[in-house]
Amino acid sequence: MLGLPGNEQVQSVNPLVGETNDGYLNDIRSRPITPEDVFAALHAAKSGPVEEGAVGAGTGTIAFGFKGGIGTSSRRLPSALGGYTVGVLVQTNFGGILTIAGAPVGRELGTYYLKNYVEGDRQANGSIMIVVATDAPLDHRNLSRLAARAMMGLGRTGSSGSNGSGDFVIAFSTASELRIHPDRKQDQPRKLLGNEDMSPLFEAVIEATEESIYNSMLRAHDVTARGHTVKALPIKETMEILKKYKAISNPESR
Repeated sequence: MLGLPGNEQVQSVNPLVGETNDGYLNDIRSRPITPEDVFAALHAAKSGPVEEGAVGAGTGTIAFGFKGGIGTSSRRLPSALGGYTVGVLVQTNFGGILTIAGAPVGRELGTYYLKNYVEGDRQANGSIMIVVATDAPLDHRNLSRLAARAMMGLGRTGSSGSNGSGDFVIAFSTASELRIHPDRKQDQPRKLLGNEDMSPLFEAVIEATEESIYNSMLRAHDVTARGHTVKALPIKETMEILKKYKAISNPESR
């Protein structure tokens, strides 16, 4: 990070690292990642569309008994509300009873927590990592409030938040006026959104989190590893369930 162009004057870097346990599919004790792999990932990082599904840190994850992975989504407020964008990226590796737009998809597909409960049932265990980014000028307090609302989006999907869950959200702002620039006086006033401006952003992060989780599953594929196979969410059957519960309209009826 210190060697990247533009960071010549940076004196320290404070990395923040999170994980979810994908040990069912991934041999997490083998530790195959080398320093070269890390540098290659950093140098290959780019802007633009984010790969979703069973990629990167989402290769071995499981969500609601189906293949999980990486998902992303965003919402942009109308100009009358500031025109700010809220983007969410998730790594899904948790359980519960999958619900999409209110439809009981997990129950209809016959894959859900407590279907055939036995002692030691771990179908609801696991974690999710949620990263929230916004260009709205928010201080740490309102970023914390924004992060808390992301959990409401997680709840909409049917997460059980089980005893074994380690669900974390980190939120940050990319607003340039919040950055410390060498040529700017430290006492220069900064524009910050107040509490009364937060509600539209709360709705945005809830919706984007919910959709990111669905995208992580809808973009995934079957994975076989360590003698186990985890199937991806069957899209055709899922669509039929959503039509049945009128969560989406039937194109043939238009």
